[in-house]
Amino acid sequence: IYFIAIFVVACGCSVLETTCNPYVISLGPEKTAVRRLNFAQAFNPVGSICGILLAQQLILKNLNPATADERAAMPTEQLQEIVHNELFWVCAPYVGLCGIAFLIWIFFLRAKDTPATTSAADAQAEGTLVVYGSCEEEYLAVACEKFQELYGIEVQYQRLSTGEVQSKVEEEAGNPSGDVWFGGTTDPYNVCAAEGLLMAYEAENASHLLGEAYRDKDGYWYGIYKGILGFMVNVDELERLGLEKPADWADLTKPEYEGLIWLSNYNTSGTAKLVINTMIQKYGHDEGIQYLVDLDKNVQVYTKSGSGPSKNVGTGECVIGIGFLHDGITQIVDNGYGNIQLVIPSSGTSYEIGATAIFEGCAHPNAAKLWIEFALSPDCVNLAQDNGSYQFLVIDNAEQPAVATEFGLDPENVMDYDFDDAKNNIKTYVEEVFTALGASADDRFQTE
Repeated sequence: IYFIAIFVVACGCSVLETTCNPYVISLGPEKTAVRRLNFAQAFNPVGSICGILLAQQLILKNLNPATADERAAMPTEQLQEIVHNELFWVCAPYVGLCGIAFLIWIFFLRAKDTPATTSAADAQAEGTLVVYGSCEEEYLAVACEKFQELYGIEVQYQRLSTGEVQSKVEEEAGNPSGDVWFGGTTDPYNVCAAEGLLMAYEAENASHLLGEAYRDKDGYWYGIYKGILGFMVNVDELERLGLEKPADWADLTKPEYEGLIWLSNYNTSGTAKLVINTMIQKYGHDEGIQYLVDLDKNVQVYTKSGSGPSKNVGTGECVIGIGFLHDGITQIVDNGYGNIQLVIPSSGTSYEIGATAIFEGCAHPNAAKLWIEFALSPDCVNLAQDNGSYQFLVIDNAEQPAVATEFGLDPENVMDYDFDDAKNNIKTYVEEVFTALGASADDRFQTE
């Protein structure tokens, strides 16, 4: 029995050592992990000494000093009383320690879901943050400037379409040159999350999101805005051509619109991937892909970015642009193109959730976490409408852009979009669309 007891103690010490050390290392910044571990292990001899003192005061002090011969001469009742008392004082300290350990376990059990936040000091110690932005550059620039102003961290940023960001981080394979991704629809985010290219982080400010639909359940991305998909048309050009504006998705395949439509590129744009998912969910798999083949006959240009069509409607170069209607509002309100009209498809439309996320393996993880908290705050999202971005915001303490509702947009008047289907199948859907296009997948889809 003694040897079994020693074996159990040894097993317990081994488990304690192998679980406590990684836990202590994970409690703070990586660069101070060794110092923190050495500090924690410095308490081992203190614990050993305290154990001896406690045993002396709580156990040995309460043992009867009678020798074995004296005990043999005692009456049975007296000996049993002594043994019972000694067993109590031997067991009581261990029961007490078990009780304390249980209370500590309850504490950690209740605390395990507490958001893992990062301090501004840890982020500032890293000094730099690299942002890949898939929102409009004006908004991206001012958001980065605001973050730098608030926290004193140098921000470097680059504007790329969501497809370009996805391709870039896939090529870098877990060693990204960027730290965070800001803006753009979630379809490419979901692909990157499934490939292990995004880092999970439980953001404290996620408590302000309007619903669970506006975040990844595992914390790989968080929504910051909601954009509605539709058409933007140049009414002057349509009048000159003697054409009515399209009212619904089916209208876009009519022969009279041949060469008049612009859409973003399925290879590079999250917006275009949303169009694919929308048509498949709206019409069914085979019918949806056939719709895109029929639509292709009328598409003159596939732009690299989802906002590309909207930027060319006002000039007349593009007569009908498919994209997010908030981009059309930007062209009307900020750039003065009064010849643009917005069309919300009559049979229903889908929407994007513009997101932000951290790249797995990034060089500045604490600054990246601080960026996520910033992106989910009014300090960031309220900058959008003052800088040409009129999406609906998805946090409860933000100021919604009044101009969006003035143009008749309603964030709730959208189809029930299946994000799980889009997440699981978009790469396959893109391949199937290009297969169906066949020879029609010409140089309009080139990415260079």
